[in-house]
Amino acid sequence: MKENFDFLMPSVNFFGSGVIEKIGDRAKMVNISKALVITDSFLEKMENGPVEQTINSLKESNVQYVIYNGVEPNPKVRNIKEAKEIYLENSCDGIITVGGGSAHDTGKGAGIILTNGDDITKLAGIETLKNALPPLIAVNTTAGTASELTRHCVITNEQTHLKFVVVSWRNVPLVSFNDPKLMLNVPPKLTAATGMDTFVQAIEPYVSTNRNDITDGQCIQAIKLVEQSLRQAVANGQNLEARTKMVEAEMLGGMAFNNADLGYVHAMAHQLGGQYDAPHGVCCAILLPIVERFNIIACPDRFADLAVAMGENIDGLSTRDAADKAIEAMQKMNDDVGIPRSIKDIGADPKDFEIMAENALKDGNAFSNPRKASKEQIVELFQQAYDAK
Repeated sequence: MKENFDFLMPSVNFFGSGVIEKIGDRAKMVNISKALVITDSFLEKMENGPVEQTINSLKESNVQYVIYNGVEPNPKVRNIKEAKEIYLENSCDGIITVGGGSAHDTGKGAGIILTNGDDITKLAGIETLKNALPPLIAVNTTAGTASELTRHCVITNEQTHLKFVVVSWRNVPLVSFNDPKLMLNVPPKLTAATGMDTFVQAIEPYVSTNRNDITDGQCIQAIKLVEQSLRQAVANGQNLEARTKMVEAEMLGGMAFNNADLGYVHAMAHQLGGQYDAPHGVCCAILLPIVERFNIIACPDRFADLAVAMGENIDGLSTRDAADKAIEAMQKMNDDVGIPRSIKDIGADPKDFEIMAENALKDGNAFSNPRKASKEQIVELFQQAYDAK
């Protein structure tokens, strides 16, 4: 295994129809001669799907490869260990992830334990990594997490059911590919779940305590794009214009929260995902209107801005009433794309709320939330999400 990864390189993000053809060429440019392709079994078997297209591009550029197809939703510690073993057994010198956030997080996690020690649970937190990862390329197939261009790696400890985050600029893939054509066949439920993750990742940075004028612009444009395109992408997956706008929104949201961070929606959603192995985007979507209603008093003017970005008419309203319009618009989006209203629907159990609340407040995303909560208040938010109808 090559170990000359003790530096940070700038990230390059390719976007547009057909960009997947450049993968092999870019792999050679970052000195990958034998790649570990990390994906799931469904994408691997898809005829002329993203994995097959990736492999064809690698072959054309004479880049060798092996495949790990064990990616699971909410990737587990065991997944990254399995991927690491295949990497070492086959003398790979780079990683290419093909899929959505689960594939990218599996690749990041494998890279972390290849260069920073075997126990990733000890590296949870912000900027804990001392060494750079092996060269990492991300081929994205869902408009959702933006993991293909962010510094976040989210892994679940299957022993404790704790979903934790390793946040580091060393996690950012050197090259990412977002080809909207790869997303045309994503089914409606997955489109809705991943699309709502994009929506949340544009909203939370806008009210984050770490926001700035640049991230504000990215968030507002991302929200407008989601409003223009998510419903259409769910209704008709072959709508290339809607898919393209959703990719644009996802990338803008990812850029925004790379710098402004997130909040309690993600901190709490990680607990639901870790405890019940529930879809991340669905967890975020259910929690969104409930958590943001709690947050309104910290920055009502910014929620009024969000209402306008979501297409709500706030003429003649007070700032506080306009802020409420934003919450209504969030719930309306959830309902339109088929997100359930209660965390009962993902298997939540109130007996777990105490420990989940405690862990949510330790999550790396909690520290930039605009309103500071006690454990008891987080328990109450989980309860509201449970009782919602």
